[in-house]
Amino acid sequence: MHVLILGGTGEARRLAGLLHGAEVAGLRVTSSLAGRVAAPRMPDGEVRIGGFGGVEGLARWLRTHEVDALIDATHPFARTISFNAAAAAAAAHVPLLALRRPGWVPGEGDRWHPADSLDEAAALLPALGRRVFLTTGRMGLAAFAHLDALWFLMRSVDVPESPCPAHMEVLLDRGPFTLEGERDLLRAAAIDVLVTKDSGGAATSPKLTAAREAGIPVVVVRRPPVPEGVSVAATPEEAAAWVGQFSG
Repeated sequence: MHVLILGGTGEARRLAGLLHGAEVAGLRVTSSLAGRVAAPRMPDGEVRIGGFGGVEGLARWLRTHEVDALIDATHPFARTISFNAAAAAAAAHVPLLALRRPGWVPGEGDRWHPADSLDEAAALLPALGRRVFLTTGRMGLAAFAHLDALWFLMRSVDVPESPCPAHMEVLLDRGPFTLEGERDLLRAAAIDVLVTKDSGGAATSPKLTAAREAGIPVVVVRRPPVPEGVSVAATPEEAAAWVGQFSG
């Protein structure tokens, strides 16, 4: 049995490790990384890096490499590859599962402002603060580039792409982050508003707690929906159990 994991997330690496360590006879696991991060953390098992060439390219790869099950364990905001995966799996008649960590839920004392896009998030900022902690990733900064009256601290794993806000400091760092570290960062940079995507998970959630403690408003960009008709697992363990039904 051949399983293809569309990965790059911590959940994808965890799933690859679970399947690789399961020692199921004839089970082959391949993880596919988009190649957008310069030094990605590598999962167990076989790894391929790079795109497939759209829906047709992915469907062709599934057929050529005799993939028996496809798991979309990409970032919750990787909308294009998720919808390509759904279309390719249907075309190649390969069962598909989406592995999605649960989204964040506001708690007592949170000052969350939901947004449906980066553009909508940018439109909210002038009324909320002047010193922005931007944690939405290195792509999509064009949505904030026109906000010349604001100062941005932008945290990213890799160097961001232009166009960028005129007044921006870049912090290259990779999670997981600690609560104490996030408290210190907000305080040192005098941050008065946080922008984040609802990526979920514990690795980057301490910033939300630190913002709540400091009374800082948070603009939360909602995640796109999973393609219609695609089954969803919330944990790598659930996804591994789903694979088990095909390898029995």
